Amino acid sequence: MRQWLVLRTAGICLALGLAFMAAAVQAQGARVTVDGQPITDQQINDRANLLRLEGQGSSNSARVQLATDSLIDDTIKLAEASRLGISVSDEQVDSAFANIATNMRSSVSNLNSILTQNGVNPQSLRDRLEAAIAWQQVVSQVLRSRIQLSELDLEMQAAEQVTPALGFDYILKEVLFVIPQGSGISASRRTAEANQYRSRYNGCDAAVDLAIQYTDAAVRDLGRRHATQLPEAIANELAGLTVGQISSPRVVENGVSMLAICEKAEAEDLTFLTEELRQEAGTDALQAEAEAYLGRLRSSASIIRR
Repeated sequence: MRQWLVLRTAGICLALGLAFMAAAVQAQGARVTVDGQPITDQQINDRANLLRLEGQGSSNSARVQLATDSLIDDTIKLAEASRLGISVSDEQVDSAFANIATNMRSSVSNLNSILTQNGVNPQSLRDRLEAAIAWQQVVSQVLRSRIQLSELDLEMQAAEQVTPALGFDYILKEVLFVIPQGSGISASRRTAEANQYRSRYNGCDAAVDLAIQYTDAAVRDLGRRHATQLPEAIANELAGLTVGQISSPRVVENGVSMLAICEKAEAEDLTFLTEELRQEAGTDALQAEAEAYLGRLRSSASIIRR
């Protein structure tokens, strides 16, 4: 019996010793704690490497400071999301990660390789995405309803932006000289063909018949477009054209594009400009509210730096 008690006591002491050792190791690795949540040296190093790859920070010490601050903010954002019952699924993070790969015209596996080859732990990016998604939901839930915009102010700002070129309403067709992916066909060659088409163009009714004489040329109806819905350079050019004319070729993502005017009328429409201004003003106001909200959370958090 005594031997059993000795062995049991020794086992308890060993377990406690291991627990204290684990706590000590964790404490040593924690550069910062935020309301008791540790941020480790490894997390900071991984985030600093990510910032280096993105070209942020003028020096390693500056990147370490930026990494530490961003991880503190991420910890606060995730804690607030949890308090509000907001959670981010792995699928949401996977989707955001895949979107970054797509924007880089890469695959998820290639993005992982790029990060790893540059000394960046892919999990560091995934952690940042998780915090960003959570915070977006927090801001939407808590702050969006507080944003009030003056419709009169928006309309007055829109009216100030209207130029003579923006006073027209159009019915348009797009003529697109496609550059098939991987074909090796140059944009200059397609532009030359588009200019040839333009020199022979004789109005919207004949647009399709003329297009079928060219390889990989397509015509599609764009329908009604107000000038405010078009890029400024195109709106300015179309303002100087009349019905039956077609714009000069422009290289776009999938080929060379021209816009044909089928109908044109003077019409001042502030709807599109007003909506753009509403989105910009709403975004700016929401961002300011979000920064103030995060600042309040940061000031009330217990942040201990080692």
